[in-house]
This record gives sequence, structure tokens and C-alpha cells, in this order.
Amino acid sequence: MRYAGLTDEPERIKRERGNPGDFKVMQQFTSEAAARQWVRRMMNQGCEQDSGGKGWKYGYTFSIRR
Repeated sequence: MRYAGLTDEPERIKRERGNPGDFKVMQQFTSEAAARQWVRRMMNQGCEQDSGGKGWKYGYTFSIRR
């Protein structure tokens, strides 16, 4: 399963998700509106929303195999 989310602390999120090998900060944002729009686009591309992050400065993705 592929996830996308927003955070101000990408390193913390990476640790909390078990250091996935494909964890990647995809984009840095200067406005919350742009960040929320990016999450919507990622969800439209098939990602699930990861809501564990606080803030919106960085958009990240990662996968978890089930």
C-alpha cells in the first residue's frame, strides 16, 4: 500500500513508520493550500492518506507491504 502525507517533521515520520526504504520527501510547500492540493492529487493517483504528521511544510510518500 502506498501512502502520502504532510508534516513539518519528515525524519520523525520516517522513524515512526519503521524507516521504509522508499520513504521520500516529494515536495516542500510555502502554503497550506498548496500542500492540501498536493495530497488530493496523490490520493487521486491511488495513494492512501497518512495522517500521522503535524504541519504541512513537507509532502512525503512511502509504501508498506502487507
